[in-house]
Amino acid sequence: MSERLQPGDQAPAFTLPDADGNEVSLSDHKGRKVIVYFYPAALTPGCTKQACDFTDNLELLAGAGYDVIGISPDKPEKLARFRETESLKVTLLADPDKKTLDAYGAFGEKKNYGRTYMGVIRSTVVVDEDGKVERALYNVRATGHVAKIIKDLGI
Repeated sequence: MSERLQPGDQAPAFTLPDADGNEVSLSDHKGRKVIVYFYPAALTPGCTKQACDFTDNLELLAGAGYDVIGISPDKPEKLARFRETESLKVTLLADPDKKTLDAYGAFGEKKNYGRTYMGVIRSTVVVDEDGKVERALYNVRATGHVAKIIKDLGI
C-alpha cells in the first residue's frame, strides 16, 4: 500500500484508457484544476450515485475551472456501459493493473463486516493548475461527497 498524498505533493502522472479506449493523461489538463476521484466498481449503487452527482454538477465545476476524472479498476468496455446506462458526462478512466490507484494511495487494506481485504479506497484528489495536490480526501462517502467538495472549494 502506498503513502497517501498530502497537499503540496506533486500529483503522480498517469496515462490511462478512457471508456472508448483513448489514452488520457493528467498532463492533458495542465493549466486547469482537476478533481480526480477513485471508486471501486462501475455499475454498483454507491459508485453510480457518486458518478451521477459529479455529472449533475459538472457544469458548475467546469465553470469554476475544474475538470473531473473518475478512475476505477474496471476495463474500458465496462466503463462505456456505465457511461451509457447512467448518461454520465465525466471522463472515466480504466486502471485494471491498479498502478495509478496505488500511486494515489487509493488502493489498500479495507475492512468490511470484520473481514480485511485489499481494495479500492474511495478517494478524491484535487490537483491544481501546476500539477500539485491541493486536497487529498480518503475514505469518502459516495453520497453527499460532491456537495461537500463544492462547499469546501467555495464554488
